[in-house]
Amino acid sequence: MDSISPASAALAQHGPLAQLIDMGGPVMIVLIAIAVIGLVTFVYLMLFGALYAPRYTRKLKHLIQQWQSSPADTRPEKVREQAGFLGRCNPLMHLMVNTMSACKGTANTTAVRETAVRDAQHALEPFEAPLKIIEVIAALAPLLGLLGTVMGMMEAFSAMAATDGRANASQLSGGIYEALTTTAAGLVIAIPFAALAAWVEFRLRRIHKVINSTLVSVFNVLPATEPQPVTEQPTVAAEQAAQASHSYDTADNPRFAHAAG
Repeated sequence: MDSISPASAALAQHGPLAQLIDMGGPVMIVLIAIAVIGLVTFVYLMLFGALYAPRYTRKLKHLIQQWQSSPADTRPEKVREQAGFLGRCNPLMHLMVNTMSACKGTANTTAVRETAVRDAQHALEPFEAPLKIIEVIAALAPLLGLLGTVMGMMEAFSAMAATDGRANASQLSGGIYEALTTTAAGLVIAIPFAALAAWVEFRLRRIHKVINSTLVSVFNVLPATEPQPVTEQPTVAAEQAAQASHSYDTADNPRFAHAAG
């Protein structure tokens, strides 16, 4: 005795993807497409972050300690020469080496500070676009599910209108089923991507704080052999030291400020 309905048997002959499309209609195709795009974006973000995300490693910590104890004797370029593959992929290492070398080679600390701020922003720029894509998918999926709900209910009421209000349950069930399926699919896609977007944003905030504190540690200590400009007044120097912790602002990049604090 076969207990499988003809509709279920027809769906069983197709693959899972075809079944989802049959259940949800054309809106389901869009939902599946954005889910695939979001998954590929997240995998790319994880792989790119594993290699090129700024990391405060043990070697950088030792370099900062040497710089704070004796900046004139510190050899930052030696750290870059001895770095391995992962070390060369670390933007924070290049940022520290370039900043320290610039501080030792010039007395214009303002220009060095501005260059460091720009390089710090560039280090996190590659993570902005993937984060934005994930956030858009998390916001767009429920709206697409709602669109599928509206289209399904329109189909159900259209079937009722075609029969002058005498439509039976089997005629209405198709549209209602499509409406509920797309709504559920939209929520299933939106919830994990919203959580992923929040987690990635939290990670970027922490990375931004690490870059901030590291740059402040570098600029709070100047090489003893560095010639000081004679035109600089003590009050100006005091103001620059007081504003050192705020010189790595992200106001010029609103999206960076949102993503990285």
